[in-house]
Amino acid sequence: MRDVAVVSFAPSEPGLTGVEETETQLLFPVINEALAKIGITRKDIGFTCSASCDYLAGAPFAFVQTLEATGAWPPISESHVEMDGAWALYEAWVRLQHGDVDVALAFSSGICSRADIREVLSIQLDPYYLAPLWLDPLSFGRLQAEAVGQEPPTQAPAYTDAAAAVVLAAGDRARELVDRPAWIAGIDHRTDAHYPGVRDLSKSESARIAGQQAGVDKAPVDVAYLSAQYPHEGLILMDALGLTHGYGLATNPLMVSGLIQVGTAADAVIKGDANRSVGHASAGPCLQQNLVAVFEA
Repeated sequence: MRDVAVVSFAPSEPGLTGVEETETQLLFPVINEALAKIGITRKDIGFTCSASCDYLAGAPFAFVQTLEATGAWPPISESHVEMDGAWALYEAWVRLQHGDVDVALAFSSGICSRADIREVLSIQLDPYYLAPLWLDPLSFGRLQAEAVGQEPPTQAPAYTDAAAAVVLAAGDRARELVDRPAWIAGIDHRTDAHYPGVRDLSKSESARIAGQQAGVDKAPVDVAYLSAQYPHEGLILMDALGLTHGYGLATNPLMVSGLIQVGTAADAVIKGDANRSVGHASAGPCLQQNLVAVFEA
């Protein structure tokens, strides 16, 4: 396995709502900042992976438009995941393991203020059993809180507009670009059963396995950033990962929250605020899908 590190991270301004720009316009300054921090240009990127949601954008293949923010002409080597940006980071890490490119860019975007999030997330559920029930994030959150024995939430998290970009580099190239690369010591993602009724909602097996495979427990963790929409999710995740603390987000920038948490964990190492950090991303109903990344100086 090649040593791969996050060398730069740039998020948009937190708490944005009512953004009038396109996702491409929202991404452009974020990508520029991520590259400028380490003194490279778009021509230095060997592979690009984007993340977004066509349901959220309201148009098929909407993600193609966001590639304009990368300057994708002449044609570039790129891919896309219909997931949170943390999964784009994972694909970029896998691509760098091939050995033929040394620098990769992962980014994601989502403009929530133009959509009915309850409807968007409901129509992505199983079309036969779950979608007809119109189960929204708050309904799932209340079900899980009751399973944990916590007070059910009274409102869904505040969804905001956001974009974020991360640059990854391998081996000596990472050392050339930044003084303290955030080396990816372990990274893994797992998925629980889609139907909430066939799993124990009071715990997260997928987060536990992902954390175990990523090596969270191999050494002390200085700081952890968890993608928890509700307080009870934070408790479930800390238990699954064996952590005593974890920072969540005050809002939920859909499609970007996981990349922000993972990128923030990496940035803590780059800046010297931590020697070992954990970043976590989740997707799906009741913490169905979980990604865990461990960074070391």
